[in-house]
Amino acid sequence: MKKMILALVLLMVMLAGCSSGPNYKIGITKPLYFQQDKEMPFEIKVTENKKPVTGLTISAELSMANMDHGTANVILKEEQKGLYTGKAKIPMNGKYEIAFSLKKGDNKVEKVLNYRVEKPKGVASINGKWIKNEDLKFYELVNKLQLSINRAAALKKYSGAELDEELAYLDSQEKTLNDKNQLLTQIIRLHAVAMLAEQKGKRATSSEINQALTKVREQYNQNNDAKKLIQQFGEEKFWNTEKQQYKELVLSQHVQMDLINQVKKENPKAGEQEIYYQAQQKYEDLLVSQIDSLKIEIL
Repeated sequence: MKKMILALVLLMVMLAGCSSGPNYKIGITKPLYFQQDKEMPFEIKVTENKKPVTGLTISAELSMANMDHGTANVILKEEQKGLYTGKAKIPMNGKYEIAFSLKKGDNKVEKVLNYRVEKPKGVASINGKWIKNEDLKFYELVNKLQLSINRAAALKKYSGAELDEELAYLDSQEKTLNDKNQLLTQIIRLHAVAMLAEQKGKRATSSEINQALTKVREQYNQNNDAKKLIQQFGEEKFWNTEKQQYKELVLSQHVQMDLINQVKKENPKAGEQEIYYQAQQKYEDLLVSQIDSLKIEIL
């Protein structure tokens, strides 16, 4: 009798093992943020026994845990091995229940995760450090200042048709000054190379930063349009932010100088123009590699 009972138990265990479905684990790899009336990126990773699960058809239903604001439906598509992305348009930030449906062949698994959706603290982030709207405004101002200086220089240097052509070019540049993607690219490039410099043990000394600031302050003081723009922005606020920016610029100059010296050493007979060209190429390669290594999220 005992043997019969034991056999039945073993049979039940075996049947339970056969009927259990895949043991998928879902991890939210890109934070889902709330922005009014905007679809936001949503990314998950699905694993089983620590290995990525490919070939899944995944849908998700997002509903608020404590309020009834309806359901947001998301279809997630596989972007990389086990990595699935989609876009979710949700009504507000707060606590959510996310009901996932994962299908592969005849197997279907349903899982529910609790998740808190936050408002983003900026327009993009680099390794968790936010780039805010104020940063974009500052860079837009810096570009305007440079344009004012270039316009004043053109008026001194050119005349006639050449002047008209140069001013037309500068006017065309002005139309792109508030382009968000362009401003973000500028910020990300500078942040990335400054981070690289610090990783290499470079430092921007107070003396180097102040020397560079003195030089640019003299430039701005000679241009009435530039002075007005800085006053409108707020002089103290401008120079405090400019100091931080020049710290990164000095760091980037250290990286550039290292590359110039490297090219000189590798090409002792090369002319100055060739050296700067090769150094610039190496700088761009290094920058691309550095940016690829960073976790950059643009909202």
